[in-house]
Amino acid sequence: MSRFRHSPLGVIFPVCITFTVLLVIWTLVVRFANVHIFLPYPWEVGTAAIRLRFELLEALWLTARAAISGFTLSLIFGTLVAICFSQSRPLRLGCFPYAVILQTIPIVAIAPLITYWNGPGYTSVTLISFMVSVFPIIANVTAGLTSVDPGLIDLFRLNGASRWQQITHLRIPHAIPDLLTGARTSAGLSVIGAIVGEFFAGSGTEGHGLGYQIPAQVNNFDVDEAFAFIAMAVLLGVTMFASVSLVRMTVLARWCDARD
Repeated sequence: MSRFRHSPLGVIFPVCITFTVLLVIWTLVVRFANVHIFLPYPWEVGTAAIRLRFELLEALWLTARAAISGFTLSLIFGTLVAICFSQSRPLRLGCFPYAVILQTIPIVAIAPLITYWNGPGYTSVTLISFMVSVFPIIANVTAGLTSVDPGLIDLFRLNGASRWQQITHLRIPHAIPDLLTGARTSAGLSVIGAIVGEFFAGSGTEGHGLGYQIPAQVNNFDVDEAFAFIAMAVLLGVTMFASVSLVRMTVLARWCDARD
């Protein structure tokens, strides 16, 4: 029993049971609450997904591309900013509050400006995704880089290590768990940012992403088709989060083995 619980099937099985229960509840609500005009049956969503499979795949690709690009930019830029913060306390105290302010500004207030400056399409959506997802990287990596044991820093200095060697051989390895934790949060936020960005900038020359298609279908009163696009958005978010979580588990397992 314990072996099954820790196996992949033991992890997936409860998720499948919960999903089935939710589908049953969904069906009962539509059947007895008289909300069919607003909420379609699950099988109607499935039928719409099959009917719109090519449009769904195109929208999924466009949104995934922008989300992955924004996530990658947040990893690179956020890590570089965190390294700069870790090397200068005045810089950290002076600039970190502005990173917090950037995180607290509603993205729906900034997205129209970014769209106005860059025009609709991939670039604007990627920038919006980046702005939503970069703060967890900055915050977590900065915390990891600045929480190194002072005794280890003194030991490196006694052995003549340069500042760059301290960063690459001490601070960055120490911050890996924090980086991966921030990346897991950032992965989900990048999808949210991409979808929100497509509300404002998703009507590009290459096609329409999920964030554009969802309100478009609602405005056409095609609720079942809107739910099909919503389901693809959920699938993309879960896939991004699960992928980064898997990388995190794998890397941390090896990281702990290396420390032991």
